[in-house]
Amino acid sequence: MPEVWRKANVTVNLKKGKKESPGNYKSVSIISIPREVMEQLILEIISRHIKDNKIVRMHGFTKAKSCLTNLINFYNEMTGLVDEGRAVYVVYLNFDTVSIRSSQTN
Repeated sequence: MPEVWRKANVTVNLKKGKKESPGNYKSVSIISIPREVMEQLILEIISRHIKDNKIVRMHGFTKAKSCLTNLINFYNEMTGLVDEGRAVYVVYLNFDTVSIRSSQTN
């Protein structure tokens, strides 16, 4: 990956609530468009591979599934595999990106 793609501008955005409360803000990394495109392609390829090969059940951005159902599902599947004496590998991927498009005015 080119060095320039590794750099990001980090800013904060108000999530909700009062501006005076630091807990109401989240940090956002603004990355280059080529890097964003590359991350989305990689995410799509990995997601398709996971789904097609039934490696794991995905919960992120899936209707009627939440953090709680993800935790319950993960626990049930992992303990079942361990009980069978199988190896368990866990990989967490996070490809959250924000695309910022702006126009300059004189």
